[in-house]
Amino acid sequence: MDVMQAKRSESARMETLAKLPVFWDLSGKSVVLSGGSDAAAWKAELLLACGAQLHLYCPRGQFGDAMCSLLGQDLPDPAAAIIHHDTEWYAGCLQGAVLAIADCDSDEDAEAFFNAARQAGIPANVIDKPHFCQFQFGSIVNRSPVVVSISTDGAAPILAQAIRRHIETLLPRSLKDWADMAHKLRDRVNVKLASGHARRNFWERFVDRAFTENADCSMKDRFLSDIDHVISDGEGRYGKVTLVGAGPGDAELLTLKAVRALQAADVILFDDLVSSEVLELARREARRMLVGKRGGRTSCKQEDINAMMINFAKAGKRVVRLKSGDPMIFGRAGEEIAALEAESIPVEIVPGITAASAMASRLGVSLTHRDHAQSVRFVTGHSRQGKLPENLDWNALANPTVTTVFYMGGHTATEIKSRLIEHGMSDCTPIVIMSAITRTREKQWCGLLNDLDAGIIDIGVDEPVLIGIGNAFAPALCRVVDVTSADVLPQRLCFKAI
Repeated sequence: MDVMQAKRSESARMETLAKLPVFWDLSGKSVVLSGGSDAAAWKAELLLACGAQLHLYCPRGQFGDAMCSLLGQDLPDPAAAIIHHDTEWYAGCLQGAVLAIADCDSDEDAEAFFNAARQAGIPANVIDKPHFCQFQFGSIVNRSPVVVSISTDGAAPILAQAIRRHIETLLPRSLKDWADMAHKLRDRVNVKLASGHARRNFWERFVDRAFTENADCSMKDRFLSDIDHVISDGEGRYGKVTLVGAGPGDAELLTLKAVRALQAADVILFDDLVSSEVLELARREARRMLVGKRGGRTSCKQEDINAMMINFAKAGKRVVRLKSGDPMIFGRAGEEIAALEAESIPVEIVPGITAASAMASRLGVSLTHRDHAQSVRFVTGHSRQGKLPENLDWNALANPTVTTVFYMGGHTATEIKSRLIEHGMSDCTPIVIMSAITRTREKQWCGLLNDLDAGIIDIGVDEPVLIGIGNAFAPALCRVVDVTSADVLPQRLCFKAI
């Protein structure tokens, strides 16, 4: 089968890293810490939480309050120990250690400690002196055994803390219990389920529950039953397909479920309108294939896209069909669902933010403001023949109590204007035209229905165009011109490239 597999110019799978993130097992291992300040106490607490055998070199008289308090506490890890040496550090104390940390007042002292550690072949860190650090401590989100560490390469510690707070809100506290359960289940799963899609499907179901349910004492038994169910029913024979809405382009508008689907995908079939920022969130190992369909350009046939989804799923792959906006609005999702169901392939839908909703948010208008509209309609301005659909109810669309948003109406804008005016809509009805919504090249045009074709000329049709028509868009016009005393609005009110 001759299938177009045009590839977008992709960025490198791994961008440049300022530092290599490494997670080091310190349980029962010797670590040297010089200093008794509060900053040193925080590093000591962190190292002890990892089970380190911590050798603290500092005269007791130099202890701060935090270090005094730490020495009197019970240690969190049974492998951990803190051994206080009531003296300054010396070169010989570094022998046998795996890490060396110090809090030094002067650069001279820092350099001496750093050089001694290097001479001993031990990675060194001098607190708050980046020139004398071979490694750095990140800001930590602790759901151990799940540990997330954030680094800004020392450039913006406050930013790292803000990122940590954001991640804290996304990761449930119960994640620790789920990770512990995964550790207990792993050997049983590996014995019962062969590597491949069956085992992966089991763990994907596990992960889905980890983010939506609390782990309880019965959950382990339920998952063990799932293993036997997979074996007896032959489940996992096929992979699955998830239709994911990528939204209008801004990656921050993705749902959490969409991000999880992208992170779990083996294959991603994406539209031409999907932004690179959204694709960047996908699993690095996923195979990415452009299957975009754009008017006037060489495109993948829908039948070919259906065939690719089916073939990949039958090979046991987790396929994401990534569509701009919402897959259920002008996305031909119905045809794809029917093709997959006909082959008994599991299919899931993850909705996205459709362009009309993004338009309303960017303009700060309500599409169903009760003073202006009692209903909203999304209408395609582009049929299979490239023209306006022949069965549109223009009398209903011309109703002044309706907000109408035309998708893909750039090439048919002149006819849209004529039909609406012909069926009774005022030529002074407010309109908004937008393209590349939420992206850096976004354009907005506000005006009146009578000037719709002129607005399209200003905006252009190189990007997908959205046309909003109705009194609900009047507030957008009021922001750019004083209309409180005008009987008729000026025709061409604003053009803005953001």
